[in-house]
Amino acid sequence: MGTELLALAKSQIHLIVTAFALLSFPFLQSAAVRLLSKITRGKIDQHRQYRAELLLKIIVAILLLCLLLVFWGFELRELFVVGSSLFAVVGVGLFAGWSLLSNLTSFLIMFVQNDTKVGNWVRVIDGANFVEGRILEMGLMNVVLQNIDGHRVVYPNNLFVTRPVMVLNSEPKKPKVIAAKRTLGPKK
Repeated sequence: MGTELLALAKSQIHLIVTAFALLSFPFLQSAAVRLLSKITRGKIDQHRQYRAELLLKIIVAILLLCLLLVFWGFELRELFVVGSSLFAVVGVGLFAGWSLLSNLTSFLIMFVQNDTKVGNWVRVIDGANFVEGRILEMGLMNVVLQNIDGHRVVYPNNLFVTRPVMVLNSEPKKPKVIAAKRTLGPKK
């Protein structure tokens, strides 16, 4: 009975190791997040901490996937080909105008840039026009601003990265609306 079980384990070692890796994946991610929390210890704001945790979880997933692929017999050379292809796609995403890839790549750029954060009042300048508001959320695809009137503006990440963004010191004042004079009856 014991030798049969050992022979079965040897023949199914790839599946056993893969199952173990998949079961240990959440524990690896939480350990990485705890390590990040110990390193940062409140030195960065909550939103940047969330984005750092998200990026760390993605890195852990990619590393575990690469290790599993090598264990299953894929050569490192093949993995480098796949990695360089992905890198090329991300590079194209940097220069693509309105693609999903461009917004995701812009999110990574915003992740490492420390100029804007949730809660800041910003003015995004686009030629002679501008959009201004307080940053409510910086997501994978867009930045959500709330303007002075309380309306939400969803601004794509690729435009937020490529347009000049002015970080305002304080909340902007509402412009005074001058009512037009209306006269009833014929003009004299």
